Amino acid sequence: MKTSLHLYRSAPPPAQRTPCALTIGNFDGVHRGHQAILARVRQAARERGLLPTVMTFEPHPREYFAALNQRPELAPTRISGLRDKLEALACQGMAQVVIERFNARLAEMSANAFIEDLLVARLQTRWLLVGEDFRFGRKRSGDIDLLREAGMMHGFEVQTLADITDRHGHRVSSSEVRTALAVGDLARAQDLLGRPYQISGHVIHGQKLGRTLGFPTLNLRVAPRCAARSGIYVVRAHGLGAQPRPAVASLGVRPTVEDHGRVLLEAHLLDGPADAYGKLVRVEFLHKLRDEEKFPDLPSLTAAIAEDARNARAYFAVHGL
Repeated sequence: MKTSLHLYRSAPPPAQRTPCALTIGNFDGVHRGHQAILARVRQAARERGLLPTVMTFEPHPREYFAALNQRPELAPTRISGLRDKLEALACQGMAQVVIERFNARLAEMSANAFIEDLLVARLQTRWLLVGEDFRFGRKRSGDIDLLREAGMMHGFEVQTLADITDRHGHRVSSSEVRTALAVGDLARAQDLLGRPYQISGHVIHGQKLGRTLGFPTLNLRVAPRCAARSGIYVVRAHGLGAQPRPAVASLGVRPTVEDHGRVLLEAHLLDGPADAYGKLVRVEFLHKLRDEEKFPDLPSLTAAIAEDARNARAYFAVHGL
């Protein structure tokens, strides 16, 4: 179902504007609830001959207001980096994604200007799907009733979608995914996402410490405020050949050897090294082994890594690749 995705900052240029079926949201994680929304957009676009489109925001509005109010602790963690979010949207059949910069201009935009400038003039919206509690415009003054009034005036249809729930009746939301990842509950996260949690990135050069210790690693930068709990995980690495590769990975700040606090994902391939520098690798998280620890010396760290690799091999022996 993956489509060719056209990405625009703010809006398509006038010559490339095409009437669209639109949904609006942050779509962090593109979880099962998001997938239900995107399926509706896809169907409406197909039935009406429109372009299936997502409008999303960067940064997250809550992140913007947390910085504005000097309350960084109120900014949400991020389930997905932008690359992974766009990949997931393409896999859900979206043909166009518009990233609106959430800044003072957008925060202060009136609800009517949001409709007339963004939805009508720049996106040529003909069909719109939003959640039942969707609010927009300065001080969240716009609501569904205003959208429906504007739709009758400007020629677009407005549909709403109730919350999507799991088999236990709990709402599927990005907050639920963040909570699961924060406590290392990968099974719950996978149930909410509909797929294993993953992080992708280009393999970068590290300090080569793993190689010195006998455990060479693939190093990937991680987006700031990553939602996943720091720790040691059994993972699968994609992008290094026709088949995924079994691996054990550390997600965290490397407390034994560094003190700058930057989060890094380091994956040690269990079936041998790979020429991976510069390649785009997708790491799927399958099972959490333990939390990140600070060891007193490198021999203790090496022994722990060896034990982690043994436990990861045992996992794959039972569950397969």
